[in-house]
Amino acid sequence: MRQQNIEIACRRLREDVAAFAESEVRPRIAGMEASRAVDPAMARLIAQQGWIGITVPTKFGGMGLGHLAKTVIIEGLARVSGASGAIVQASQLGVAGILHFGSEKQKRRWLPAVATGACLPTIAVTEPGSGGHVLGMETRAVRYGDEYVLTGRKVFVGNSHVGDVHKVVVRTGPGSRGLSAFLVEADRPGVSLGAWRPALGLHGFSFGEIVLDDCRVPVENRLGDEGQGLDVAYSSSVLYGRLNLAAVALGIHRAVVEDTVAFATGRQRYGQALSSLPTVMDKLGRMQSRLMTARLAVEDAAQRLDRGLPCDGELMNAKLVSVELALDSARAAMEIHAASGLMGDLPVERYLRDLQHLYAPAGTSDVQVLRLAQVALGTAPGPQWSERFAAPAASAWGGEAAAAYRGKSAARS
Repeated sequence: MRQQNIEIACRRLREDVAAFAESEVRPRIAGMEASRAVDPAMARLIAQQGWIGITVPTKFGGMGLGHLAKTVIIEGLARVSGASGAIVQASQLGVAGILHFGSEKQKRRWLPAVATGACLPTIAVTEPGSGGHVLGMETRAVRYGDEYVLTGRKVFVGNSHVGDVHKVVVRTGPGSRGLSAFLVEADRPGVSLGAWRPALGLHGFSFGEIVLDDCRVPVENRLGDEGQGLDVAYSSSVLYGRLNLAAVALGIHRAVVEDTVAFATGRQRYGQALSSLPTVMDKLGRMQSRLMTARLAVEDAAQRLDRGLPCDGELMNAKLVSVELALDSARAAMEIHAASGLMGDLPVERYLRDLQHLYAPAGTSDVQVLRLAQVALGTAPGPQWSERFAAPAASAWGGEAAAAYRGKSAARS
């Protein structure tokens, strides 16, 4: 029964997401590409489906499912629009900190709102002067009685311009134990947004700058203890960020393969379909192999995480494999499309642009390879994050949560 629940729930969830993406997201793509602007309405519409709360326990109003279900949602959205998949993946990082480090009071305040779509959380770690070097951050929080005063800038914050609460990691002291995390409401005095700067891809998704100017935050908004900020940042990145980004890449990868097959079979060359040419068949075959390989890596990592197994290495590998293989396939797709792929009336160039955004977050491919080398050498630091924070929904897929989703989905159909 447990496996049957998983399979049925996943299939119905996949169908629901696909239908939503086609009816609600696809019609927005042309406008988002033309304006290169943030689409707040799309973010809210996605949040209202309850999908940001996919890993939130049912006692807080969430779907109470797991990481495999989360990848199904992100992949399904990204298959149509990388920006829409990115919206879910980015806010899931904010959810992770509340689930893993939040007090009971913080969970009861924020998680029900996340589950209903009333609250989009973000994570704000990266700074202009330190980039991926987390310990190099300079944004500071100074405590005065029952308050902290936060000052500094955060950049490349996913859902920056639509987020309702920012999970901000700042410096409260020296060294690796001198970072702390806070939940900072977007409308709190002292919080402002930098000017929106359109980027290469993911048009419609916001990843911009948050400015903290003497922003006063009560002690009760601190996530975990003072000095746990590095743990908050790293655990969110490893457990949620890498798998989420792998799922976005997987969705775009599927679009690359499916659309390129349609293009190649519909074009004639030398009196036959373009897809019949040996060189094109070779590229299509390799693209399909990459897609299948990436799916195996992503779904295996998600299932291990849901089962509460140590899998930090699998999560790193999922991000590495999914992003790198998707980029390889996108390049091959551009070669098959040739000049037709450069004009903008076909989506293949959008896929390539969107994929470029997935390389750096949660660790570049170079970083993943170095960490995997540590796994091979037995020098990886422990304990693993996947051991410390086993998924709270690890067993839910086989029980009430999966069965409940089956029932709701069947009722809608």
